[in-house]
Amino acid sequence: MSSSILDILSQQLGGDVVRQMSAQLGTDEGSINNAISAALPMLLEGLARNSSNPQGADALSSALTRDHDGSILDDLGGFLGSGNAGAGESILGHIFGRKTDSMASILGQASGMNAVSAASLLAMLAPLVMGALGHIQRQGGLDAGGLSDMLGSERSRLEQSTPGLSGLARMLDFDGDGQIMDDVGQLAGVLGQLFRR
Repeated sequence: MSSSILDILSQQLGGDVVRQMSAQLGTDEGSINNAISAALPMLLEGLARNSSNPQGADALSSALTRDHDGSILDDLGGFLGSGNAGAGESILGHIFGRKTDSMASILGQASGMNAVSAASLLAMLAPLVMGALGHIQRQGGLDAGGLSDMLGSERSRLEQSTPGLSGLARMLDFDGDGQIMDDVGQLAGVLGQLFRR
């Protein structure tokens, strides 16, 4: 596959889109760019984790086929201007479940944004990530297994390019001990490494 998810998204998340996000969130463009650099790996890690078993991969593949064909990437300005945050919030619920609010808090701490703005940014980005996934799935003719493999490869690329990111799943508390907020400081530090790259 020639393009990674982050390649596709980085082509889309240029100056005009960041300016629009900045205006909507009342946050400066530099902070938005920093937060995007941390938020995309968080979202991709969650998706990779969820699709690492056959049931999760099937559910993600079905959702992409049904609702995310990639066309959202053709008019990001229109999507962002629609004020339709509900779709993004629903996607976040599927990715992070009951940990969604904690993820927003962690992103806010890592990026310097307040938690409300961080949550809004995650809700803006989630449909874009799903759109990029849908585009890659359709372009590559991927079945659920292929989708899972692709997300696993994307996770590996992220871990290789960003020191410390290999511990993201553990720090997100996907190991199930229920103490996610114990890991906030550690995760904020790891995500902060992205800003200095």
